[in-house]
Order: sequence, then C-alpha cells, then structure tokens
Amino acid sequence: MGLEATMIVVDNSESSRNGDYLPSRFEATSDAVNLIFSAKTNANPESSVGLMSMGGSGPEVLTTLTTDMGKILDGLHRTKIRGSSHFSTGINVAALALKHRQNKSQRQRIIVFSCSPLSEDEKSLVKLAKRMKKNNVNIDIIAFGDLSDDTIKKLEAFNENIKGNNESHLAVIPPGPNLLSDSIIATPILAGDGVGGGAGASGGAEGGAGGTEQFEFGVDPSMDPELALALRMSFEEEKARQEREQKAREEAEGKTNLEGIPEADEKQPLLDRNGEASGSGTGSGSGSKEDGDKKKDDDADKMDTA
Repeated sequence: MGLEATMIVVDNSESSRNGDYLPSRFEATSDAVNLIFSAKTNANPESSVGLMSMGGSGPEVLTTLTTDMGKILDGLHRTKIRGSSHFSTGINVAALALKHRQNKSQRQRIIVFSCSPLSEDEKSLVKLAKRMKKNNVNIDIIAFGDLSDDTIKKLEAFNENIKGNNESHLAVIPPGPNLLSDSIIATPILAGDGVGGGAGASGGAEGGAGGTEQFEFGVDPSMDPELALALRMSFEEEKARQEREQKAREEAEGKTNLEGIPEADEKQPLLDRNGEASGSGTGSGSGSKEDGDKKKDDDADKMDTA
C-alpha cells in the first residue's frame, strides 16, 4: 500500500449505544479502529492515522495524524456518546485536517463509520462527494446497524460520485454473528493494505483463521494489539532471564575448573644441579649421578673387606 494520511471518523451519536453489535456499536467501532490503524501502519511505517468524532453538538478532532497507537486509544477513551451525527460536517473537518498534514507526499483518505440516519439530502451529499474527489481525497464509508433504505441510497449516491478509480469504497455491514472488525477484513477497504479483500464475510473469516498460524505467538496484533504486546514482553523477559542464568552457570563452571588446577611449588628450582628439569627421572626422585657413583664405591669397599 502507498503512503497515506488517514482520518478515521467515528459515529458517537446516540445510535451508537445500540447493542446489535457486541458489546455495542461504539465498542465494536473501537475494535475496528484498532484494526484499521494497525493495517495502515503495518502496510507503510510512514503512514499516519488521525481520529475524530462526528456526534454530539458537532465534530471534534480527538487525535491529530500520528503513528502512536496510544494516542488513538486515548482519543477513543475520551469520546462521549451523545447527540446526533453530522456526516457532511465531519467529512469537511477531516479533509481540513488532512490538508494540514506535514508530509505532503501522503495520499489523503477518510474512513467514516456511520450507524445513524443522515440528515443531509442526496443532492448535498453528491455535491460534497464531487468536491472531495476534486481535492484528491479518497473516502471509505463503513455503514453498519439497522439503516433505512433511504440512508443506504444516499450513501450509495455519495460513493458513486467519489469512487473514481475504485479507490473509495462503501461497505454496508448488517448485524450478524461476526464481529464488525472481522466483517471489515472481508471488504475491499483494507484489501490494499494486505488485509481482507474477499468477496464476503465468510471468505474473510476463513482467510483470517488460516493467517493466524503465521502470526508470532499465534495472535494477530491487528486484532488484539494489547495481548500481542503482553506476549512479546513476556517472551523477552523470559529470554533475558534464561540468558542471565546461562551466563551465571558458565561463570560458575569456569571458576570451578580453575580451582581444580594444581599450582606448582614456587620453592622448587626449575633446574637441578645437573641442568635437568626438577622432578624429572634424572632428578632427586631417582638419585643424582654423584649419589650413584658413591654407592658403587661403597659396594667395592665391602667386597674388599670380605
């Protein structure tokens, strides 16, 4: 995937309290935001992601463009569920935030979560889509919840006028047994980031299950980043502990071997009187040459006496 700056717009209106997506629509959105952030930054480490809300009295930028997952999580934690959504205003604010990105080589993308009715008419949405397309802003819309046919029609009209070279997408995800994040994996929204791209949710789920075997510790960091981080930290700590114990054992074994080596007698001369090495077969152990001659003379005297 290319270098991108992505603003994620979450729907924190009263409709997000609904529990048709476990544990609630907003909590399901939070999990999906984690997935999108990981997918974008893993695809290109220089890509950045920002976060904003469009509910309440008006849109609010929660986190400016960043590569720090902690800031995104903090923004989600500070988000309050209230009021109604402001779809068009949220997109305009997100586009303004992208315009002021530091790295101008990053392509602009907005990902909007929408789970509430749209107050805007279709004509104004089409006009907005054409303006975003002119400014080279790609927009992906994730429509979920029990949306009316009129709302879906408006979103489809918006997508038709902005998708251009199929770089903007609309994913309508009805309530079901799958997690919202799992359903997003099966859409083209994350296909360019090496995730998903299947034709349906079932295909994406099968691909995800097969891919978990390739993840370190068997956990997909994009699905559960906190668990993956905890497992990695535990692994690193255990590895460091084993290395310390191995080093301690090697040092203890080395010290024991050195203590077992006998030291030479410093008082014993290196050479004897005949110039031979001390302790050799010709040394004091078997008697010197002079001692041998003296012994022979004593034996001869004894024979003469007899």
